[in-house]
Amino acid sequence: MLPKESRLTTGDDFRRASRQGRRAGSATLVLHLWVGEPGRGPARVGFVVSKAVGNAVVRNRVRRRLRNLIREHLAVLPVSGVLVIRALPASAEADFASLGADLEHCLRRLVA
Repeated sequence: MLPKESRLTTGDDFRRASRQGRRAGSATLVLHLWVGEPGRGPARVGFVVSKAVGNAVVRNRVRRRLRNLIREHLAVLPVSGVLVIRALPASAEADFASLGADLEHCLRRLVA
């Protein structure tokens, strides 16, 4: 589970990151990173897993895997950054290792 201060909860922040942020994609994920005003707090992360990924069981499994993977990378994200991770339908069949590799690849492209 992500710490409470690292969770993205408002729809406005989801929209802002998706529309104004930088984007990096892979076969299973699309990441949107928007860096806000300094001093707004730690980086926050939100997840979008649509019904196209699968039924509720599959969507929740993908979301749990992504939450577990992103915890290791919270320190890499810029302060006051907003990261939205959108799972693509291919993420339903991806194993934990390939999701982790795709996440790291996209984060390197966004943060670098």
